[in-house]
Amino acid sequence: MDLAAAINLARQSAVDLVEIAATAVPPVCRIVDYGKFKYELSKKERDSKKHQAVNLVKEVQLSPRIDPHDLGIKREHTIGFLCEDMKVKATLRFRGREMAHTEVGKEVMNKFLEQLAPWGHPDFPPKLVGKAINVMISPLPKNKRAKNPKEVESEPVIKETPKPASNGKPETAKVVRVSTDAASQPESFVQNPFSNLSVPTEG
Repeated sequence: MDLAAAINLARQSAVDLVEIAATAVPPVCRIVDYGKFKYELSKKERDSKKHQAVNLVKEVQLSPRIDPHDLGIKREHTIGFLCEDMKVKATLRFRGREMAHTEVGKEVMNKFLEQLAPWGHPDFPPKLVGKAINVMISPLPKNKRAKNPKEVESEPVIKETPKPASNGKPETAKVVRVSTDAASQPESFVQNPFSNLSVPTEG
């Protein structure tokens, strides 16, 4: 169909003539409602972005002399990132004379990775590059990954309710009666050490 005939057909249908593939030979056009065509195109783009895998990388900073409490906080943050399917770049930086004892930093990094083993694994062994030890940690698959400790703590505790008896009636509490008769009490209760004590009276 030539261009003039396509334009006339579009006008008769009260729609638009839209060029789809300008580089094709001959060019490809469609007779559509341009507003509706543009909306469907944007909708397809949004749907395609939803299905794209987004690889986010978080970073945590360590030091050779990091406090155990601070190391625990860094570990909790890293576990949270891994449980959200994010990669984590762990960096341990040396300052000044700390470069003379890089083995201390390596020990801290190895301990950090051991604590994260249930949730992630290093993509490569820790490497000393310049004045820092770097390692990339990837999350384990969900079926092999431990649960986030924070999510486990927040789970509600389910209390079991007492089950009814086999006859369908609720179980009644057993009542144990204690006799208050002195004759039925043991000797240790009957023999009161203060029974023979006399109290002087006035007058």
